[in-house]
Amino acid sequence: MIPRLHRSPCRTCLALCLCLPLLSSCMLGPDFQRPEAKISSSQWLDQASTAPETASKAEQELAQWWKIFNDPILTSLIERAMQANLDLQMAESRIRQARAVMGIAGADLGPAVDSAASYRRSQTPGSGNNTEATTTNLYKMGFDAGWEIDLFGGLRRGVEATGADLDASMEDRRDLLVSLSAEVAGNYLNLRSLQQRLTIAHQNLKAQKHTADLTHQLFDTGFVGKLDVVRAEALAATTAGQIPLLEAQIRQTIYSLSLLLGGEPSTLLAELTSKVSLPVVLATVPIGLPSELLLRRPDIRRAEAKIHAATARIGVAKADLFPKFTITGSLGLQNNTFNSTFNQTSNFWSLGPALNWPLFDMGRRRANLELQKAVEEEQLLAYEQTVLNALREVENALIASTKEEEHRQALTRAVTADRTAVDLATALYRAGENDFLSVLDAQRTLYVAEVTLAQSNRTVSTNLVALFKALGGGWQTVETPQGG
Repeated sequence: MIPRLHRSPCRTCLALCLCLPLLSSCMLGPDFQRPEAKISSSQWLDQASTAPETASKAEQELAQWWKIFNDPILTSLIERAMQANLDLQMAESRIRQARAVMGIAGADLGPAVDSAASYRRSQTPGSGNNTEATTTNLYKMGFDAGWEIDLFGGLRRGVEATGADLDASMEDRRDLLVSLSAEVAGNYLNLRSLQQRLTIAHQNLKAQKHTADLTHQLFDTGFVGKLDVVRAEALAATTAGQIPLLEAQIRQTIYSLSLLLGGEPSTLLAELTSKVSLPVVLATVPIGLPSELLLRRPDIRRAEAKIHAATARIGVAKADLFPKFTITGSLGLQNNTFNSTFNQTSNFWSLGPALNWPLFDMGRRRANLELQKAVEEEQLLAYEQTVLNALREVENALIASTKEEEHRQALTRAVTADRTAVDLATALYRAGENDFLSVLDAQRTLYVAEVTLAQSNRTVSTNLVALFKALGGGWQTVETPQGG
């Protein structure tokens, strides 16, 4: 009977330890509910730039929207930026950090076991004048274990919150991919536009110099006055003054592209210095429905993940109001001599539950619960604002694309008319039926019209880039990095 009396507390403790995990099915706090976006319209207000394509084809084209420009150099630049951009690499590091934090939180759900070994030699003084000091050795080795029973779900809510944080970090990277592809395309289109304007400036300068030479000849023969010569030279000089400014802007744009690609500017100078025509897309774009933005745009998905994390942390804060149960134990060997340490008589062990329930904290835990509720409310409002902003960006890009295309067509007609006007003014001037001021005015008007048309061509293309960015295209074909 005596051995049974000694074992009964152990059995009671083991039974309690086995029952506690069965009670840990409770999870305090609200469960995450996907927010309902307030999208009242099932169609976009401006449909002129859209095409009635299927959803799958729309998603396929949006995933690599830059290929619609049919420009191999642009495609290469975007693909290289997605591999080497430094901001993107930092975002990937943040994903690995978030994944590690989630792993730490998940590890708290299981037991923790530590091992330790020690040796201590000590001396105690004698009790009298004739008693020598006593020297003892202590050899000890063993294991210590602890396990917090997640009775109210606080630890599991913590894992849920860190998982949502990981989702938000992944959406951050996808949002960066969307912005990166749009920024590379925007800089590239601006570069080609500047190069086109430089070509226009050289062509106009050549024509204006020819006119100035003609004016000199007419002046020498007495057909025109000195004023016409000065005006012709001034117009040519004004055009020539635009050339170094355009050359500087071209270099600066190439430097901006090199930064986006994470490389030295010298690597792009030779590649992009050669002049290529500005790509202009006139085809309609399949953009889908407003409701599809909720699943496509990374910033909306990130806002949703932040709501999820905030909701889970309410459960963490609520569980913090209740007691924490832990099971602790130790097992090992201890003896005064090393040779006897591994004897059966050197064994020691302990096992038992513990309860920790702070009774008074000046309302700190209650205040933390209210804090987490307020954070969730803020994230819900931020989600709503993100959705509204996404709708606004798409609508703005649609109307801008439509109206700029109308503007471009009008400018094209204007340039054609201005070229005819230059030819007529020059012919009339040579025939002595018109003054030289009409020729200069026609040339100046043509130059301004050609530059404005070049800028409009760029704006048409960059508006299309802005539309693709607003639709959330550009991240779907890039894999999310795994932990490393």
